[in-house]
Amino acid sequence: MCDLSIVLPVYNEAENISRLYAELVPVLEETGRSFEIIAVDDGSSDDSFSQLKSLCANDDRLRVVRFRRNFGQTAAFAAGFDRAEGDVVITMDADLQNDPADIPILLTKIDEGYDVVSGWRQDRWKEGMLTFFTRRIPSAMANWLISRVTGVYLHDYGCALKTYRSEVVREVRLYGDLHRFIPAIASYFGVRIAEVPVNYRSRQFGQSKYGIGRTVRVLLDLLTVRFLLSYSTRPIHIFGMLGLLSIALGVGISVYLTVIKFLYGAALAERPLLLFAILLVMVGVQLVTMGLLGEMVVRTYYESQDKHIYAVREELGSNGKE
Repeated sequence: MCDLSIVLPVYNEAENISRLYAELVPVLEETGRSFEIIAVDDGSSDDSFSQLKSLCANDDRLRVVRFRRNFGQTAAFAAGFDRAEGDVVITMDADLQNDPADIPILLTKIDEGYDVVSGWRQDRWKEGMLTFFTRRIPSAMANWLISRVTGVYLHDYGCALKTYRSEVVREVRLYGDLHRFIPAIASYFGVRIAEVPVNYRSRQFGQSKYGIGRTVRVLLDLLTVRFLLSYSTRPIHIFGMLGLLSIALGVGISVYLTVIKFLYGAALAERPLLLFAILLVMVGVQLVTMGLLGEMVVRTYYESQDKHIYAVREELGSNGKE
């Protein structure tokens, strides 16, 4: 066991690893806390693993996990969380854009009682006017949308420099590309979240791993997170509501067609509206059924694994004395 666990996803960062290690270790030592560094090589095709192996041979505080292939940053974070033994888990990128000197600032907030502290790169995208319009504005809009949808208001969801209490990351299960939504997912358990300004440094070595295609994935992941936060334990509420609306609309159209048939003698055989009404009712029944099946799956998931649908912050009394 130790005080701090630093989780570093690494993918083709051979030019940055030694520099980051040289910056990171002195900062951690100055905190006066015991620490471990868990570097997860996400299937790098360059010399990243060799450098990590060399550093690991000379420092038993460094642990290296090597994936068989590139699984993505979310999988790298998950592997690091599974192996972290520290009371506080710190995540950051290995590309030198996150400044290790900011770690004590985040730890101060953790010591104040917060469960999650997220970095906010205030000076990001200030390299020029073109960058302002092509990167900063879209980034601000994305962070605003994520905050509105999830209810967790952060200025910079994309900043990898974050600190978590260990019990928080133990409760979070990551899939797909959900690593940027960890604070929002953790909010399901009632955690206290803070955000602090941190330094931003432009990439000096290597190539960025992000492209415009990430935007679509973020939007899809956002839908997933919204569902997980609001309906993961009660799927009937969303599927049932949609199903009832569909049935109601179908029945309403059917009543309208029945009225014009009997009052005005209108022919219905060639009306597409009749087929549409039937389709709406059928879809509605399927959605309600899907919600009921979802309820059965949720109960099987929790009961078969003895999982709880709640999270306890602390407990007092005969069984919970400190």
